[in-house]
Amino acid sequence: MMEKKQHKFLTVAPFECAWQKEFKFKEAGRGCVVFEAFARNDVTVVFREHVGSQHYHYKTDSSPHYTIVLGSHRNKRLRIEVDGKAVVDVEGVGLCSSAAFQSYWVSIYDGFICIGNGRYPFQNVVFQWLDSNPNCNVQYVGLSSWDKHVGYRNVNVLPLTQNHISLWKQVDSREYKEEEEDEEDYEESMSNDKWGLANFLESWELSDVLFIVGMEEQPVPAHKIILAAAGNFSFSPDEDIIQLQEVGYPILHAFLQYIYSGQTRITEAQIGPLKEVSLRFEVMPLVKQCDDIIERFKMNKKLFDSGKNVEICYPNCQSLCPKMFPHGIPINVSRLKRFYSTGAYSDMEVYVGDHSFIAGVHKIVISLWSVPFMKMFTNGMRESSSTKVYLKEVSPEAFKVMLDYMYSGELTEDIKSNDTLLLHILLLADQFGITLLQQECCKLLLECLYEDSACQLLQVISSVSSCKVIEESCKRKVSMQFDYCTTASMDFTSLDEATFKSILQHPDLTVTSEERVLNAILIWSMQAKESYGWDAVDGLLDQSSPEVLFGERLDSLNRLLPLVRFPLMPLDLLEKFEKSTLMKSIPVFSNLVKEAINYAHFCITWTEIEPNPRFHHRRSSYKELQYICDGDSNGVLYYTGTSYGEHCWVNPMLSKKISISASSPMSRFTDPKVLASRSYQGTCFSGCRFEDGRICSWWMVDVGEDHQLMCNYYTLRQDGSRTFVRHWNLQGSLDGKQWTNLVEHKNDHKICKPGQFASWPVTGPQSLLPFRFFRVMLTGPTADPTEPWKFCICFLELYGYFR
Repeated sequence: MMEKKQHKFLTVAPFECAWQKEFKFKEAGRGCVVFEAFARNDVTVVFREHVGSQHYHYKTDSSPHYTIVLGSHRNKRLRIEVDGKAVVDVEGVGLCSSAAFQSYWVSIYDGFICIGNGRYPFQNVVFQWLDSNPNCNVQYVGLSSWDKHVGYRNVNVLPLTQNHISLWKQVDSREYKEEEEDEEDYEESMSNDKWGLANFLESWELSDVLFIVGMEEQPVPAHKIILAAAGNFSFSPDEDIIQLQEVGYPILHAFLQYIYSGQTRITEAQIGPLKEVSLRFEVMPLVKQCDDIIERFKMNKKLFDSGKNVEICYPNCQSLCPKMFPHGIPINVSRLKRFYSTGAYSDMEVYVGDHSFIAGVHKIVISLWSVPFMKMFTNGMRESSSTKVYLKEVSPEAFKVMLDYMYSGELTEDIKSNDTLLLHILLLADQFGITLLQQECCKLLLECLYEDSACQLLQVISSVSSCKVIEESCKRKVSMQFDYCTTASMDFTSLDEATFKSILQHPDLTVTSEERVLNAILIWSMQAKESYGWDAVDGLLDQSSPEVLFGERLDSLNRLLPLVRFPLMPLDLLEKFEKSTLMKSIPVFSNLVKEAINYAHFCITWTEIEPNPRFHHRRSSYKELQYICDGDSNGVLYYTGTSYGEHCWVNPMLSKKISISASSPMSRFTDPKVLASRSYQGTCFSGCRFEDGRICSWWMVDVGEDHQLMCNYYTLRQDGSRTFVRHWNLQGSLDGKQWTNLVEHKNDHKICKPGQFASWPVTGPQSLLPFRFFRVMLTGPTADPTEPWKFCICFLELYGYFR
């Protein structure tokens, strides 16, 4: 009997939940689970902070968790619950299939939940939802059910790094030891992703070579570039017929099927002839697999005693998406790229822009990636028979990269680090329907997404419907770094009204004051080229009219001003508004200011009578810790020592609210607690060390895992020595690894006495960037030539906007 191929899966009984040690996110709050399920309804995935038991059921769970139910209410609805309470209940989305196993994926990234069909994350997104108060601690994944048995298999938990990375890598199948299923169910469940080179097997579409097979001389079409990349066919330029009268059609069919799809089935008697054809054309992977099967047959004839066909499968052909040409089939990639670079077997020339030649390509390869191109080549119109294609308004460099990707399935490292080029490639991939390339570009852009690029990306991708995930990530980035993104550059003024409004209404909008929101709206409405405060705009209105100053965006200004939470502004600022030209010129502004002044004067509890967000503090507002004088009690370290204003001061190092470390090990004179204390220490220093091949010395402060600071001032105090610093930097970091220079000091002589305090402002856009870690690091020798790399300070304080 032929060994039966078994595919095993988990069966979850009603009101139970399956937990396994590998069902766990690598990073809490961020991960993606991919699985196949067989169910009439109620495919249920639970995300918890701690693992549950087999008899646990999500309906009885009181601990924090997310629950996603696919096919709820007798397979009619998609339901999302947070801690047992429904937050999403939509009809006709994410339904189940009881005919065969169906593939699903669910990803969570800091409360942003994406749900989709298929074996590959972020393909076929069916629903997205953002939790305004996210649970970032969920880590364990449970597979549950409601009132019917549910079968699960091929469950994989994939990691997500900081910006949604690695979502599109292949999924390795795993087997589970519960129940068996037969081959027919397995094949049916694999039918979701059918498109690939196999669609062109023995197809006359785009074929350029014929096999004449058997004594009956049956014609079988094929494609030169595919054959030449799989073996050694040595076509001459004018050769388009291969005579194989001695080979039967079933053998050639199996041979081509293996090349085009990576797998085939034959009888035991056909293995020898198939091997001979493979040897003739040097398709060596197939030769090797035929040899292996022959050896297995010799060792155990019972393996082939069932009368069923022998399956031959190219390694990894089923673990990769069929559309991921040229992987998963016996194609020699280096040979394919060589044919592309030399133009061998090319049947199409591509011209871009001003008719500059880009490359000679192969229609079959391009068609595998792009449906628009395939339709162009096969629609029977003039383009189908043409050997040249002309493309206008296309970046030649980006198009060349796109072609390179089609022949290799990869982007080179230099391309991955080029944000501008990646954006052009993303738009081309969207235009020509190259989904995998589009996803790869999205992934790379998200990995390197930062404050300075978010608005530029939004300008481009907000109109691309298939880029919603990256659009949401950009909006969130701008919202969380609102002060910086609306001050460091004016890119945000190019956003359309809908996008800018969604940022202003974003639940993660983080600002130091409502005044900055007002300033940003005024700057956006003016389409200004440089940053202004409201008072500067007020001065411009003295010399102009609102219609002239704001132009076509005056109506937008009137719609956006109500998003400013005027009642939360200080009364003295509101009184300044009351005397301004803005008050006289813009009625909406006047009404909002009057309302806010009434609120301030009469202390009306508006939240009790009007649930208007204008009267509610933003969720992530900062506390201003303003520098007054050297050694004052207004800084972050002092504020942290009071348990954030709740108790009497205690050294925050002792209460473990903050952490301070030095470049050298702790010792009698290298005690980090000293820097957070309020007492003078005569000798306190950090010693030197080597980092990246250079000498340095530093002190580092960690303000806490759940806290960040926009630093706009800092203070140091010299110890009792005369080892005065002259060259150093103040740096900030989110992770303690990648550092940004906030202030650079070169030959600074401000510290010139033992025990002296000295303070410096942090100016420019860097003062608007929030960081968790701060470091003062020597970049040059001190004033003492005998101890040039001792960093001798006994006090450090930071100021700014803290949260």
